Amino acid sequence: MRVEIRPVEGKRQLKAFVRFPYSIYKDDPAWVPPLDMDDLKTLSKDKNPAFEYCEASYWMAYRDEKAVGRVAGIINNRVIEKWGKKYARFSWIDFIEDFEVAEALVKTVEDWAKSKGMIGLQGPLGFTDLDKEGMLIEGFDQLGTYATGFNKPYYAPYMERLGFSKDTDWIEFRVKTPDSIPEKVQRVGELISKRTGVHIHEWKGKREIVKKFGDQIFALLDEAYEPLYGTCPLTEGQVKFYIDTYLGFADPRFVKLLVDAQEKLIGFGITLPSLSLAAKKAQGRLFPLGWYYFMSAIKNPEVIDMYVVGIKAEYQERGVVALIMNALNRDAIAAGVKFSETNPELETNFKVHGMWKDYEKTQHKRRRAFIKLF
Repeated sequence: MRVEIRPVEGKRQLKAFVRFPYSIYKDDPAWVPPLDMDDLKTLSKDKNPAFEYCEASYWMAYRDEKAVGRVAGIINNRVIEKWGKKYARFSWIDFIEDFEVAEALVKTVEDWAKSKGMIGLQGPLGFTDLDKEGMLIEGFDQLGTYATGFNKPYYAPYMERLGFSKDTDWIEFRVKTPDSIPEKVQRVGELISKRTGVHIHEWKGKREIVKKFGDQIFALLDEAYEPLYGTCPLTEGQVKFYIDTYLGFADPRFVKLLVDAQEKLIGFGITLPSLSLAAKKAQGRLFPLGWYYFMSAIKNPEVIDMYVVGIKAEYQERGVVALIMNALNRDAIAAGVKFSETNPELETNFKVHGMWKDYEKTQHKRRRAFIKLF
């Protein structure tokens, strides 16, 4: 039977779009399903503030009335304005092991992008670089983090057959929590703090971090990540959106704020308890038991996920990131955390890779963004 591509229209079809991956990955031990409510919010034009400057369309592939694939096409006008390249993006791409299905989905996005005046297609990339990005090409047997996507090994070869080539890669590490913080490392941290006046702000309540530091965190994120691949400044609406998304789970043990002598934010490390196993148990739904799995995971984690680290430019060469790592390790040891999972780091971002140089670690996953020019 031939492949039929249908646009996604209305809430019912959007829910089917969001739930489609279960037909491919449900029994795969490495797949971490997102909460349906999170994807629905991100993909809904009336809920995601990225639509202030983005446009998107979604499609599903069918064969004999059975869903066999899905894909999203995105145009981020701020990214185009910043980088000067009229590239569309593809994302939320999943398909059965059938090249004809992949070809039909990708051709649909290409035709849509061309009709919008685009000259190329990149992906997988979301609305912003805080969405899931990259196609897994190494580490298919490794449990993902809640912030990353998953795909089968046949995806990347299909993309190459369709004329796509590597644009960039991200790598991920599994970092062992040290048994203790060496006295020398602690002493160096104390010297850096004394010399610069920079110190860890000990916060206690979520209201404090949101009200006092929420806007500062995302302003600093824009500044620190400005030169990195695919980034663009966040709007006020997006800042609020991501504050609600990320800081709602903030825990003083694992979210470290670095301030100067005037208590102004100059760096941060946002780390959250791993939600991967909880998400697998929840199967995309917060109720009736999903909330219980998530709350249990947050309370006593054995693994934590490193989401984002940002340091103000003028402090990046002064060793202050050691203060964040010392504080994080101190509380991770006390909490019984065994490992940290880094989220994707650009393979060329050597400053970030350097954070793990003194730790026992394994580089265990790699993701790729592909590109095709028309």
